[in-house]
Amino acid sequence: MTEKEELVIKARNGDNLAFQILIEDEQDALYRFAFIYVRNETDAIDIYQQTVCKALTSIHTLKEPAYFSSWLTRILINVAIAFLNKRNKTVLIEQTDLEKIEDPNQPKVEEQMDLLQVLGELDDKYKTVLLLRYYQDYQVKQIAEMLNCPEGTVKTNIRRGLKVLKNALKGAYVYD
Repeated sequence: MTEKEELVIKARNGDNLAFQILIEDEQDALYRFAFIYVRNETDAIDIYQQTVCKALTSIHTLKEPAYFSSWLTRILINVAIAFLNKRNKTVLIEQTDLEKIEDPNQPKVEEQMDLLQVLGELDDKYKTVLLLRYYQDYQVKQIAEMLNCPEGTVKTNIRRGLKVLKNALKGAYVYD
């Protein structure tokens, strides 16, 4: 049993310090994921906080400690989708917000802005699988388990989502 699994068991049994350690380990990834979903720092923080609250109140329902990260990500996805459905608004990407998540090994900020803009406009089923696969590095099998759907559906949604992204970004960049 890993140290993380032991912390999950302690958290399930009411150990708030163990829960805090688990959340601290996941917080950066959760925030980035929320930010990509809503494209606004304040909203991303709200979604992150709601996710943590829901996780704290329902950690006793987590059956398998090894799936804590997947379980937490699924909660975040549900909270983000509910938030977007409730607010039903479009938020412009701010340059300063993107710089906070910029990785020097990744494409330039302008390219990220275009990608994030198009990604934000995708249907939720495509956006979710693409974010889980390429931003969170989950495998197709893990995504299928998280979303309670067949692996074939996940693969199809990834392929279709990538096609939509490619078509939307086609012509935006001309490389010599």
